[in-house]
Amino acid sequence: MGADRLCPTDGYGSSDGHTGTDADSREILFGKDTRIFSALILVVDDEEDVRMLLRRNLTAAGFRVLEGRDGETALEVVRAQKPQLVILDLWLPGMSGLEVCRRLRNESETAGVAIIMLTANQNEIDRVLAFELGADDYVTKPFSPRELVLRAQAILRRKSESPIAPQHVVSGDITVDFDRHLVTVQGEPVDLTAIEFKLLAALIDRRGRVQSRSALVNMIWDSEHAIEPRTVDTHLRRLREKLGIAGSQISTVRGFGYRLDDAAV
Repeated sequence: MGADRLCPTDGYGSSDGHTGTDADSREILFGKDTRIFSALILVVDDEEDVRMLLRRNLTAAGFRVLEGRDGETALEVVRAQKPQLVILDLWLPGMSGLEVCRRLRNESETAGVAIIMLTANQNEIDRVLAFELGADDYVTKPFSPRELVLRAQAILRRKSESPIAPQHVVSGDITVDFDRHLVTVQGEPVDLTAIEFKLLAALIDRRGRVQSRSALVNMIWDSEHAIEPRTVDTHLRRLREKLGIAGSQISTVRGFGYRLDDAAV
């Protein structure tokens, strides 16, 4: 990754060549709440003035900041540097911010990163899609830098107070071991394809709530592949068959989508 694509701006150094003092480093690393105020934030926007504005305000608030200009860079940096928050522009060169958001949520190592979508587009459809794909917040340009900093602090505070997501989930007769990528029904292993496992994981993670076909498509399939929402029906039918008696825990909500419950309904 070239230096022109990634500009670290934390307490140890900045993209303008300034090197922080020990006091600066201590303030960043041992602030009022190290879970929040020492957090590493990645800012991804193709407009340099926007990145500069955010960098200035975020570092003033005590955060460490990384910068990226495109979607591919965003994915590389999140995988390598593990920031706690990504401020992500919707319209980026090449890969869109929505696609970056979708990929981050679909990878186990990056699924927990907080995401704020940033865009000049006030289209409600884009905003709804961003939230469906897992964005934590959505801010339109022009924006108040102070408000955005406060939003970032609020999201990171909620994340720090949230319990760690379980890697072993039981719902009725179904048990999903995410670490081992293993599904059992009443103790018997069930052989699922990667798509079927992702579908079950999406439903069991949101059990009791209806998931639309389009939302499931966005969570599971790459956007470059043209997937019809009805394709979900085919995979869900096979998933139900493989789950056997536990397949009845997945309900079809006509006109909306699918829901998984802890007991058959």
